[in-house]
Amino acid sequence: MMNITARTALPPARLMAGLSALLLLTAPLGACKRLPDEDEMRAETARAYPPASRPVSELAGNQWSTETARDKRGEAEEIMKAAGLEPGMTVADIGAGEGYYTVRLAEKVGAAGRVLAQDIDEEAIDRLAERVNRESLDNVSIKLGAPDDPRLPENSFDRIFLVHMYHEVREPYAFLSRLRPALLDKARDDGAGEVIVVDVNRDVTQHGIPPKQLFCEFEAVGYELVGFMERPELGGYFARFRAKGPAIKPGDITPCPYQRDSG
Repeated sequence: MMNITARTALPPARLMAGLSALLLLTAPLGACKRLPDEDEMRAETARAYPPASRPVSELAGNQWSTETARDKRGEAEEIMKAAGLEPGMTVADIGAGEGYYTVRLAEKVGAAGRVLAQDIDEEAIDRLAERVNRESLDNVSIKLGAPDDPRLPENSFDRIFLVHMYHEVREPYAFLSRLRPALLDKARDDGAGEVIVVDVNRDVTQHGIPPKQLFCEFEAVGYELVGFMERPELGGYFARFRAKGPAIKPGDITPCPYQRDSG
């Protein structure tokens, strides 16, 4: 019988030479391994805009504090007063969550006004819809948004509220750019629509955002700051913005440096 193993075995020297040649051939494949693309981690709809140069807070849930505790501080009433909210206005509550601001905004603008409550959490939207129905809030509509797009109708709102949520926005430049057209553009400066931000003066890794970071990001996409006040007793600070000049194209937006301090 023929011994196949004996006839096909290579001498040790030739075997080592063959292995060395194989290693040389495969080495460049490892060296040419494609590095991950930064944009692959971003939503495709946001890639035309610059990415945030700062960290983004993880979603902290929709229960910021008990509604009773917030009402004892007079939070919503003070914020709505500072925002110049009046009966008959049309407002949006972005990141509405459990609806603390939604129900109070609905009462403030009255039957002649309208409130659009939006969130990116489908379960929160479902719970809020149940609350709206339960409390018979006929002037409230519910809408599901996207992380990089609030999906608001254009030229529709006197005020857009971003309360304790902006630090969780992963694509600030795309989000704010797409928010801008939703503001009412009236002839008189004091009649123009405004974005109202309530947040905490601390690093974004601690579920807040320093005011300087906030101002820079809004300015980068064509807003101007028209009002600001520190209100620690109400849970943070309050800022008002209006659209200024023409919209800035995505490729012309200069991203803001990461402001780590809370000054």
